[in-house]
Amino acid sequence: MAYSPLLQQLLQALRCLPGVGARTAQRMAFHLLERDREGARALASALIEGLERIGECECCRMFAEDALCWICASVERDAALLCVVESPADVIAIEESGIYQGRYFVLQGRLSPLDGVGPEELGLKLFEQNLAKGEVREIILATSSTVEGEATAGYLGAIAQQGNIRVSRIAHGVPIGGELEYVDRSTLSRAIAGRNSLEHE
Repeated sequence: MAYSPLLQQLLQALRCLPGVGARTAQRMAFHLLERDREGARALASALIEGLERIGECECCRMFAEDALCWICASVERDAALLCVVESPADVIAIEESGIYQGRYFVLQGRLSPLDGVGPEELGLKLFEQNLAKGEVREIILATSSTVEGEATAGYLGAIAQQGNIRVSRIAHGVPIGGELEYVDRSTLSRAIAGRNSLEHE
């Protein structure tokens, strides 16, 4: 279908978002142009300001508007605990659980040599600098359970162990409310291998 050059440009720009194909991009563009031009201006303004002002925390690589993100700047966080995650979205998910009070290191990805993602792209020099400060006593590896996530966890674990830092891995198992018959074999095997004792004290 023929679109005007500006409309084509808008559609292409919207398609850079994850999960947005040609149809969805068209629906979004048409909605903004037909019904919500004020919302479109607000969106454009927020995107421009966000791109200009939001960077990475100098300590953990989380999104931040200042040199340090609010977590690294907080004196109430436990500096001895460092949770390593793949993305800022993982930080938000853990924070929403309300159970973790340590600090984070955000990889912004995972090791994937075929995609050109190596230690440099994951900021591992900064990771090692953080460990060299001597504050961290335990590293919690919270990477995904994919092949790349496991390889990344193994690589990070080896770095941490060189500094005699305790390394733990988040548990991967059956979700609450999940039916065993619908759980994949890998998840089920992890759940059984990582089982907890129910012995009474």
